[in-house]
Amino acid sequence: MAWTILTISALPAVLLLALAAVVPRRDADAAPLTIRTWVTALATLQLAVASVLTIAMALRLVFGSTDPGAWHAVFPGAGSEPLPIYLDGVSTLMFLMVSFIGWVICRYSLRYLDGDRSQGNYFLWTGFTLAAVALMVLSGHLLLFFIAWLMTSIGLHHLLLHDSSRPAAERAAWTKFTIIRIADVALAIACILLYREFGTAYLGELFTAVGDLSSASAALQTAALLLVLAGAIKSAQFPFHTWLPQTLETPTPVSALMHAGIVNAGGYLLVRTSPIVSAAPWTLAVLATIGAVTACYAAVVMLTQTSVKKSLAYSTIAQMGFMMLQCGLGAFSAALLHILAHSMYKAHAFLGSGDVIAQRSRMGAAAVPRSERKAAGGEAPRRMTTGLAAAGVSLCCLALASLTLGIDPSTKPGGLVLGAVLCLAIAHWLEKVFAGADRRLALQSSAFALALCFLYVFSYRIVDGFVADSVPVVTLPVMQWVVIGSIIGCGFTTMLWAERSTTRRGSESRGGRWYVHASNGFYVESVLRRVFGSLSKS
Repeated sequence: MAWTILTISALPAVLLLALAAVVPRRDADAAPLTIRTWVTALATLQLAVASVLTIAMALRLVFGSTDPGAWHAVFPGAGSEPLPIYLDGVSTLMFLMVSFIGWVICRYSLRYLDGDRSQGNYFLWTGFTLAAVALMVLSGHLLLFFIAWLMTSIGLHHLLLHDSSRPAAERAAWTKFTIIRIADVALAIACILLYREFGTAYLGELFTAVGDLSSASAALQTAALLLVLAGAIKSAQFPFHTWLPQTLETPTPVSALMHAGIVNAGGYLLVRTSPIVSAAPWTLAVLATIGAVTACYAAVVMLTQTSVKKSLAYSTIAQMGFMMLQCGLGAFSAALLHILAHSMYKAHAFLGSGDVIAQRSRMGAAAVPRSERKAAGGEAPRRMTTGLAAAGVSLCCLALASLTLGIDPSTKPGGLVLGAVLCLAIAHWLEKVFAGADRRLALQSSAFALALCFLYVFSYRIVDGFVADSVPVVTLPVMQWVVIGSIIGCGFTTMLWAERSTTRRGSESRGGRWYVHASNGFYVESVLRRVFGSLSKS
């Protein structure tokens, strides 16, 4: 039974790879309708398989299976040699998300690429990339994971070069290709170290062996650090993020696939290998620092961008930074929830970016919300009062949602820190609403904040139920918590100050001069190009 389930789960991806392997580019472009029909049909099949597997896994957990862990199976007639597929709560949820987004992108591309002379080749590489991501998610063997990891980069590279006549697109593709090779090397060395240390490349056996250790060896700690490095680079963390904002020349569905699926590969790597990474707690502190710096930096830069797609690119970098911060705090369930939610949102944002531009053109400057118009007329004296009120409301909403649904943040890894960040975000939003002096809007916003907290906590419970048996419970030393908490506190306080400064362009603002610097990404890309030269020519 398990052998059949695991085989069927990988079948659509294998068929997509086979289609990309046997059909030459010239034949694909000569028969685009046939190619796009086959790719879309296989993407639909993969979504159906992923949906059935997710329902089966949910029923398995709800009805108390005696073996709530991953599905295991061996090759028929091959003794005890297991299949290189690892299907548990983590991989099932990610497989469903990847399959759904892939299906949506294929459907969207039918009209977006209609009439394009290279649409047959586009659909071949889209199917290839979707299959590679699916195999990476389902992989239960280090070698298969690494091969699928490489194939995602190859597929994305060809999609970025869909219109190679655009110099900006070619520069972005080769910049990304060069930077991601660092992540590939780091992951390859980590896999070799893990295999030499434990004598196996199967993830299930690795997790069991790591769990039985009383202390981590130097090789294991080095492998954990390399996994952190590979995940951070793959997810466009500072300062390896410069390639992502450059990919504005690529087709919109490719941007959606990249931001909603492939960039998440670094986060999935860390959640998937969380038993290994958490064996060296100091690597989690490094990861939390990288994530906090990236989230704060990218959020400030995002606020100053005038291009919709570039703003979304920096939004992705900031979201990936916050997801890395969650992993660094040991909150792997929250990190996976963040990956799922961000993927759905970002796919919708990119695929609907054309509507946003059209709405802005129609609405113009007269569409400023009433609350913002009032706040611009001299509401500064009331900022302290509205800020305290907003903080109180957001704290009460989160506390009520947690208590009602039976979650104690103090018992969850990073729960108090992440709860404080969530309260800060909601309070910052409510402060702008309360400053508008519109009581009806304030009440509606408070009710919405409460509903948002309930939705977040409820979603967290569902995801945690899926992955609780697959991720470790992290216990960090008190001093490490103090250091990480101080870094996060300073980072988000600085971000709040910078946000207030950069969003006020007038010369009367003390921080107004930072607007120009932030709009240029604080010149990180320029510095890297000056030091290392153009990556596109390397």
